[in-house]
Amino acid sequence: MPEFPDIEREGEVATETETKLEKPKLYKVILHNDDHNSMDHVVLSLMRSVPGLGMRKSIMIMLEAHNSGRAVMIVCPLEPAELYRDRLESCSLTATIE
Repeated sequence: MPEFPDIEREGEVATETETKLEKPKLYKVILHNDDHNSMDHVVLSLMRSVPGLGMRKSIMIMLEAHNSGRAVMIVCPLEPAELYRDRLESCSLTATIE
């Protein structure tokens, strides 16, 4: 019988090194307080910049940034985090990644 090291046979335990997928490192996209744009502009910009971010959540993020100076908008892998930050900055808002 030919040997196939990657195929488990009934009753046998795999001895080959299993491939483990690493979880991607997550980054926070931070919205900073904005004294130049209206609250409506900030909320609409949040809703347009992040798919699935509804009005209620956008208002909560805007108010947190307004009251405390900054708010976590989303936590995600680096590539989408950079996209969301760039989208917000294109709306004249200040956002950073941590």
